[in-house]
Formats: sequence, C-alpha cells, structure tokens
Amino acid sequence: MRYVYFYNTGIKELGILGIGATEDKITDLFFEYEIENIKKSSNYIIKETTLIKKAASQLFEYLNGKRRDFNLPLLKEGTDFQISVWNELLKIPYGETRSYKDIAIAINNEKAVRAVGMANNRNKIPIFIPCHRVIGSNKKLVGYGGGLEIKEFLLNLEKRNSLKKIEK
Repeated sequence: MRYVYFYNTGIKELGILGIGATEDKITDLFFEYEIENIKKSSNYIIKETTLIKKAASQLFEYLNGKRRDFNLPLLKEGTDFQISVWNELLKIPYGETRSYKDIAIAINNEKAVRAVGMANNRNKIPIFIPCHRVIGSNKKLVGYGGGLEIKEFLLNLEKRNSLKKIEK
C-alpha cells in the first residue's frame, strides 16, 4: 500500500509538495505540477501517515533553515547504478555542490557522466536525496525535475543557511 499527502509550503517557488510513502519508507516527493495526476492515480491512498507527517516536519525544518540532514527511511527504487548515484548524492554536504562528473568519478565510473544525469532525473525522492546539489562542470545549473527555478531556490536556501548556526 502506498500513501500520499500534500502540503502547502507557503513558498512561491515550491508551492504544494506531495510526500509519498509505504508503511515504513518514504518513496516519493512530488512537485506541484505532478499533483493532479497523483490525485487521480489509483496507486496512492491520500492519507497523512505518521511517517509522512515526520517527513513533512523534517522538510519544513529544512525549508526554515533548522535542519540540514534528513533522518528518514528512504525506499530507493532503481537499478544498482541508479542507487549507487543516489547514495553518492546523500554524501554531498549541505550547502555544497558537485558536478555530474564528480559523481561519476566518486562511483568509480568516470565515463558515466550522462548516466549520472539520467539517474538524477529518475530520483523519485528529490530534496530528501539532494539531486539539486548536482550542477554542470561549468558551474551552471542544468536539469532538475522540479525545474531550474526550484533548483536555484534550494541551492540559494542552503547557501544562506550554511552560514548560520543551527539552533537545537
């Protein structure tokens, strides 16, 4: 069984986000443009589960500069290669970026730059798995499932907040 629940972030660039989960793992983060299709889908029950509520709480802490890392069980559904890329993305420190080539090198597959890009594109749990932290070798923002405006917003949010001390 898969569940989904929707939250209005109150942030112009993000709008409404949907968080999807099974009973015990976060499976998806949906951007506003995807929500109508998800609501019509028979693949999800619209319900705020305890896990989805926890994920939303952590997401709002992140958006408010009070959290840098997520502590959530994530279901990474993909090929071994994709999962290796996503695991590498989780190692990129808050407020920092890496190029697609950096990720390819880190997973010992230097020539797989385009495949790294495709794995990023297939990441169903953006923000929680921070594919927004991957940029082009020329330092330009390229590709993001939520759109470049959201990618730029997230990178700027982290840049601003990385200078602050997090209050406990």
